[in-house]
Amino acid sequence: MTSSPILPESSVSNFDASLQPKSESPGLMRALGLGAAVAIVVGNTIGAGIFLKPRAIAINCGYFPLIISGWILAGVACMFGALCFAELASMLPHAGGIYVFLRETYGKCVAFLFGLNEFVFGRTATNGALATAFAVMSISLVTGSRDIDVDPWLSAIVACGAIMLLAAINIVGVAWGGRVQSSTTLVKAGFLALIALLPFMLVLFDHESLKLSNYNSIVAEPKLTTISAQFAAIFMAVMWAYNGWHDIAPVAEEVRDPQRNIPRSLILGTGIILVLYVSTNLAYFGALTMTQIATGDENTATLMIRTVLEPYGSGWARFGVASVSAVAMCSVFGALNCNLMLGPRIAFAMARDGIFWKPLANVHSTFRTPAVSILTQAVVSCSFVLVVTYLVVTVKISSDLKVFDILTNFVVYSANIFYALCVLAVFVLRIRHPEWHRPYRTWGYPIVPGLYLAVMGWFLWAAYFAQPYESKVALGLVLLGLPIYWLPKLASKMFRPQSQ
Repeated sequence: MTSSPILPESSVSNFDASLQPKSESPGLMRALGLGAAVAIVVGNTIGAGIFLKPRAIAINCGYFPLIISGWILAGVACMFGALCFAELASMLPHAGGIYVFLRETYGKCVAFLFGLNEFVFGRTATNGALATAFAVMSISLVTGSRDIDVDPWLSAIVACGAIMLLAAINIVGVAWGGRVQSSTTLVKAGFLALIALLPFMLVLFDHESLKLSNYNSIVAEPKLTTISAQFAAIFMAVMWAYNGWHDIAPVAEEVRDPQRNIPRSLILGTGIILVLYVSTNLAYFGALTMTQIATGDENTATLMIRTVLEPYGSGWARFGVASVSAVAMCSVFGALNCNLMLGPRIAFAMARDGIFWKPLANVHSTFRTPAVSILTQAVVSCSFVLVVTYLVVTVKISSDLKVFDILTNFVVYSANIFYALCVLAVFVLRIRHPEWHRPYRTWGYPIVPGLYLAVMGWFLWAAYFAQPYESKVALGLVLLGLPIYWLPKLASKMFRPQSQ
């Protein structure tokens, strides 16, 4: 097979030519610039985590110095990871991202485990959760009802409509998906910055919107008692909020001048997220006591806005809460759009390698997007929404915050195993392929990737004992891919016709 015409010569030399698409097939279009790439990194990362996770963290720990240390350490770890991913993505700027890095380093089996986990569980569950959250928020905002009063089947219909709408936008062209991403990212990043600044700004008007004593407040009886268990739980929650920092990699084949723009977008995007998250937590825990956050019955941003604006009148408070709801909708909508842009590229890359359903490798002749893969991901995500809605309505399964935390912990634990393997790949590929062209080389090598692996090694070990149920289930879901990968190969060998 010949190489794809859209790949620059410097990157083709780093890529297994036997795995590239046929030259007569339409290639993906490089339509994303630096701005759109940064928007993907920031927009896909900022979702529900920064609004919902502070409450769970306060319940588990309830001690601000430890909490803010977790947010800072996780952000720095993601920044170190971004420096490593920048080398890999600029060296191998092809659709699939992490899947490609794992395949080139460890072989198809490990890459398949990641891709299957992403397609069947990670992206599907995330898309369903995001779409349902968007539907409930939008219906509540339009009707003025509380979230708990929204009819589950109505929210399911709206959720499926949102998924299919964004799937259509991304099928029409990656540039359209990029424009949606840039717009939603600008709104939610700007508003998150406003949330972070608001308590400090109101202090100028002689209002006690921020009290230094709140940083010393604690929860009398935190759920977890040991420092190690508390920090592991903080890190698990925080890493969900940061999850997505690497997600320019799956669309690397559609980024213009990837050797320059991919490293820049990873580093700039991760830096922006770190500053926004730490600043927002300083605002949360300065405006509210630890007990208020732990016992609040709404997301932390809404609780903070209501608390700091109520002294100015109920009208201001209602306006602030409505604004938070609208921006939270925008945040969730942007994250959903990003998932429908990025997730299908992983399935597309797997199918192009011949280890997944082959039609997913098709590129639309006009729009030059992996249309079948995008549509399949959307249909599977809608099916997930409908099944979960049926279970909530008929079987009466719980749908409270605890379930949300457990599900996100599944995703975070399994995902960080593969992130660590990718950072380890920087060492492996430098030893195995020193001749490969590296437009960007990891700053601080080998200390930076070594520190990242040390932090992730501790986190995976500590989380396994602190959150054993979620960790074991996550490992089980990953290992479930082994028989799925090997059984068809064994069957083909057993039933292969004997040559005469």
